[in-house]
Amino acid sequence: MERTGVSVAESRHPANWWHKLEDGRIQCDLCPRDCKLHEGQRGACFVRAMRDGQLVLTTYGRSSGFCIDPIEKKPLYNFFPGSSVLSFGTAGCNLACKFCQNWDISKSREMDTLMDAATPAAIAAAAAKHGSRSVAFTYNDPVIFAEYAMDTADACHALGIQTVAVTAGYMHTAPRREFYARMNAANIDLKAFTEEFYTRLCVGHLRDVLDTLVYVHHGTDCWLEITTLLIPGHNDSEQEITELSQWVARELGPDVPLHFSAYHPDYKLRDAPSTSPQILKRARRIALDAGLRYVYIGNVHDQEGDATYCPNCGKVVIARDWYQILSYQLTDEGRCQHCGSTIAGRFGNYDVPFGARRIPVKMSAG
Repeated sequence: MERTGVSVAESRHPANWWHKLEDGRIQCDLCPRDCKLHEGQRGACFVRAMRDGQLVLTTYGRSSGFCIDPIEKKPLYNFFPGSSVLSFGTAGCNLACKFCQNWDISKSREMDTLMDAATPAAIAAAAAKHGSRSVAFTYNDPVIFAEYAMDTADACHALGIQTVAVTAGYMHTAPRREFYARMNAANIDLKAFTEEFYTRLCVGHLRDVLDTLVYVHHGTDCWLEITTLLIPGHNDSEQEITELSQWVARELGPDVPLHFSAYHPDYKLRDAPSTSPQILKRARRIALDAGLRYVYIGNVHDQEGDATYCPNCGKVVIARDWYQILSYQLTDEGRCQHCGSTIAGRFGNYDVPFGARRIPVKMSAG
């Protein structure tokens, strides 16, 4: 926790999930960090703070930027493939991953980096205006700006727009229920499959993330995909990948897509080499052998690892080159056009894919 003055850019939106302690402090009950704050202090996430005896969210309504992305970039490969998604984030994070690939946003303590402002209604209207099927809370973890994300989700749903959370899944039970009740899809990071990795490199705990994965898949209607960033020498052993894949197959089932993503040296972990294509291919084969039906490779060029295959006939139903869809062999109901089998996911009318573009969007606060 850190004591700091009030920034001119700081919001003081009332926060949920907290209680007062006998010694005058308050405890944030959003995530397993359970930050206990004196007046003027911020939590470890840096965006939830005690102000005038209350917990507030200091980044409500402010963003580090808005862009329209292909949905595959989240990454979500079995959720309305080829569609566009309006993406935004704020600042801060409730984990402390030494290998963070978005550290300039997630580790930011500068409220002035939040250059764009928008109400939930304005975000929903912008998504509708630009023809985006969904809005994604991403770039940094939406758990820490859950109130803003949830209000935006309500505004989006009122216009028939889907919502997506890209998150590490580090969240307590009560807020988890409220948050995921408003999400249509989520890509949750499973950063490793050992407690030692989480405590040493993330300053968190594996069990809480596993609990989130199980809850989202079995307790909600939210479509779930998982991403594991493979870091050579830290979480890429054959044994760990086998155990992770077997856990997903056993506890979540074979239809939950798993993305293995390539790491590059960044932030505070620069001693590990970039992930080789061979490591990613090996991980994909291990996961397929464990019974998973949709296993993808990210952050490197690999058309085989980008493709979606029919688990029944084995033919390619979605061919991709990076985020570009080359061929689409599914019905609107998500059935394989070769054999008629159902492909797990969320699908709909498919016309012209959005492509690999990334379009910055300037928002007004209105």
